[in-house]
Amino acid sequence: MAVPLPARPQSPEGFYAINNQFQTNGPKGFSELKILANGDMFVRMDLPGVPDEGGMSVYHNRSEESVVVYAKAPKVHTHDSTERRYLTSTGIGCSCCAILSMTTHMSDGVFRLTLSKTRIDPNRSSCIDHFSDMKSLCFCQQFLVAQVSVKLPNGKLFVRADMPGVPKENFTVSVTNGRVKVTGEAPALSHDSSGRFYSGDVAMLSTPVDIPSRRIKTIAKDGVIRLLIPPF
Repeated sequence: MAVPLPARPQSPEGFYAINNQFQTNGPKGFSELKILANGDMFVRMDLPGVPDEGGMSVYHNRSEESVVVYAKAPKVHTHDSTERRYLTSTGIGCSCCAILSMTTHMSDGVFRLTLSKTRIDPNRSSCIDHFSDMKSLCFCQQFLVAQVSVKLPNGKLFVRADMPGVPKENFTVSVTNGRVKVTGEAPALSHDSSGRFYSGDVAMLSTPVDIPSRRIKTIAKDGVIRLLIPPF
């Protein structure tokens, strides 16, 4: 029988990123914001489980010069308890400018947004040359937990691990000395500061054995990997 393992820090100093116990390097946090050399704003938002297409709505709130993002991560496996929903917004912090255009890209559970602005008040002698930080960041409670484990009546263990930004081919599952380990590498895309790497043990078998990873059924998509571990 396999039992879930609680999250453990990778070093005595604690977790590298408190929002995801699996992350071991790269930019921390649910989101990353930066002003580009041309004055545009780039935002990365982690939305694990949201599909590349058809899973989100993005609209420009012209009254507040903000961009509102609503996304939904559907149930993929029978043992997913429910779908997950996300809501967040960002905008410009300059009263004399307006959002001119935006480009969006969603892949592997990460949403990337680039905003450009234009001057609307030519009489203003100076422009506050910055965008506002995230005005609101409202994620469902389930998202705050990067790992979910469920013991099934048939003795199997279901594990869901969030590793946003990791393509499905970059996940690795191994079983060594009875410990089930998952790793994932998320490459840097667009204006990301850098890539990210994830690693962690998610379960312990009842006997300290090495087994081929192919004996564990996995589903990897949209920055999330799900494992169905049989009772070895």
